[in-house]
Amino acid sequence: MRKLCANSEREHALETVLEVPLPDETAGFALSCNSNNAKAAARLKNVTAWMRSQIRDRSMQVSSSLSRGAELQLILGVIGAPLLSHPVRHHSSIVGTGIKDDPIEVSMAKYIVQQYVAAAGGDNALGKVTSMYAMGKLHMKSSSSCGNSNSSRSGGETGGFVLWQQRPNLWCIELVVSGCKITAGSDGKVAWRQTPWQHAHASRGPPRPLRRCIQGLDPKSTADLFSDAIWVGEKTVSGHDCFVLRVDTEAGSLQARSSGQVEVVRHTTWGYFSQKTGLLVQIEDSHLLKIQGSDSKDSVFWETNMESSLGDYRTIEGVNIAHSGRTSASLLRSSGARACEGRGHTKSLMEETWEIEEVDFNIVGLSMDCFLPPADLKEQEEEKVKEQKKVKETKGSCDVSANNARPLGGVKVQGGTGAWFGPVRVMAIDSEDGDI
Repeated sequence: MRKLCANSEREHALETVLEVPLPDETAGFALSCNSNNAKAAARLKNVTAWMRSQIRDRSMQVSSSLSRGAELQLILGVIGAPLLSHPVRHHSSIVGTGIKDDPIEVSMAKYIVQQYVAAAGGDNALGKVTSMYAMGKLHMKSSSSCGNSNSSRSGGETGGFVLWQQRPNLWCIELVVSGCKITAGSDGKVAWRQTPWQHAHASRGPPRPLRRCIQGLDPKSTADLFSDAIWVGEKTVSGHDCFVLRVDTEAGSLQARSSGQVEVVRHTTWGYFSQKTGLLVQIEDSHLLKIQGSDSKDSVFWETNMESSLGDYRTIEGVNIAHSGRTSASLLRSSGARACEGRGHTKSLMEETWEIEEVDFNIVGLSMDCFLPPADLKEQEEEKVKEQKKVKETKGSCDVSANNARPLGGVKVQGGTGAWFGPVRVMAIDSEDGDI
């Protein structure tokens, strides 16, 4: 095989032609391809194989990208900005009030909540806080299992969030994870959420506080949440001996969050308060969602369980704030036809570790304008009101026509046969509707 080499003796001279031995594999290939057609066919075969490998690698990258996008969407939908089980009422101190007539479970819960308020800074310090700002970073990852097969995803996604809150029931959060941003908030009248895969939409029922606020950031809301709790026992959590309080959501709140095909069966919250420090160590909540099918056997159940561990408490302006923690969530889907047989289950596991970097209270200049919902959500609400008004007017006109109807020629005419068909609406099951 000839090879050109530069002339080292003369810079501008012609290159030297050297004869070098042919490699064995190349020689074998050359001997097998004696004709030009054979060489062309071999080159075409090699190019085709290379193109197929490139297409295969590219398809694998696209599949991996789609899988990652679906995984991130699921994580953010479940643990990105979940809401509490129900609206909270103002907590009043038990000092100077009689609790002798209350059951032991209720009186114990009130005493534990009062101890928590004292450990968090006291009524005076908590009462001075009118608004809050918090900024933190987080890391999320997930895994899933279907039947007997498990699949885990290593690595995870990183991001951060900024939270603004002003009492009562005014809050807004912006969370960005791996370039994907979700925004949620409440103006005291409606709680809403906006994601890249779904336009701004309102949560069903009355506005509820953000769950992330009671993960050690807002002791006042935490005390308000457990003011109606009952004491259910004691348990050791992360080496801490804790009192356990439970809050059950009332049937009216569950019904307000339900719709025609979606029923919120239950939503329960547990709080674990340290017997030594009085602070909140862990919070759990579990709820069950039922999606009605055409038949009772076609119904689908979604059960979500979330557990948040709190730590690294630091005092900020007299208020004890948790600066780190970990939240783990499990999402179990089961179909009604196979649920009794123990089949048809799909379980997804998600985990988030978070750390608070900045916290401040009583923010100057924070106004109602900071918590207004997006403009497209207002337009949707206005269209909804107009539609409901139109339905009522149409129904009233149908009733009047039915009452004034007279049978003609012995033919019986049934009243109320008129029907109005409105625009079709597609309902998206999201974490704030059913907290999937």
